[in-house]
Amino acid sequence: MTDPSNKPERDRLIEHSYDGIQEYDNPMPQWWVTTFWITIVFSIFYYINPFDTGRGPGREAEYAADMAAFRAKHPANTGGGNAAQLLAVVAKPDEVAEGRKVYALRCAACHGADGGGSIGPNLTDDAWLHGGTIDSIYGTLVTGVLAKGMPAWSKILSSDEMEEVVAYVWTLHGTTPATPKPPQGVVTPR
Repeated sequence: MTDPSNKPERDRLIEHSYDGIQEYDNPMPQWWVTTFWITIVFSIFYYINPFDTGRGPGREAEYAADMAAFRAKHPANTGGGNAAQLLAVVAKPDEVAEGRKVYALRCAACHGADGGGSIGPNLTDDAWLHGGTIDSIYGTLVTGVLAKGMPAWSKILSSDEMEEVVAYVWTLHGTTPATPKPPQGVVTPR
């Protein structure tokens, strides 16, 4: 008969006990421990990347090249609209109609459905806070007026949508809104 104290399970029991419960000593398999240490060593070399190992210019140069290619494909809109191009959009009724849809969705909450102003200023009169020429209206739309709560719409709308909205706003001049706000800003006759 074998001695119960020599059983393998008995050898694996840890000496301590909590609330009368003893634990087994279950070490991790060796393949798991080896993989764990290999990943730690790999992460150090991956972080340091000594001598810029690997083929090609390196990840920082690749990132800079990718960003330059993206900027070339998607140039930042600085707000300087081309007046002749914007006036050409005004002459196209279908694009003005598209601008009206975008205006109703994005601008009417502050400027009123008819352009007479609500929180934002009246867009139908000759007074403008940030310039009343068509290219300055486009610039205001692009850069926004954060101090007064108007976002930079260039981050939300495409350039075509912004041109169409400006064309629609340009057509609002001289209309008679139901409850217009009094003129604000500098008078800019057209």
